[in-house]
Amino acid sequence: MYTDDARVLGLIGTTFRTAALPRIRVVVPRALAEHAVVAWQREDVGELPRPENPADRQRRQRAGALALIGFAISEHGQVDVDGNTIVELSPELVGVAMDAADDFA
Repeated sequence: MYTDDARVLGLIGTTFRTAALPRIRVVVPRALAEHAVVAWQREDVGELPRPENPADRQRRQRAGALALIGFAISEHGQVDVDGNTIVELSPELVGVAMDAADDFA
């Protein structure tokens, strides 16, 4: 039952990726914004494990999303009066971050 639901959700996601969805304006707390920028600037070296297990793949993809958020912050972020960063992100990056939050809730 859930396998088919997951497949259909993936197909819906594929449709969303082709749509011109608007960016989402978010506020990133200062310390988290700094970590994201460090992730963007980091040089990743080393080979990917073969075969890559699903948990490692998810961690790698999330690290990539964090780096892309860091890129957006470093290129377009604006610091507010409280020292937080305001930046517009793609809905996909916002969704990945929100999915990752579920693991820490």
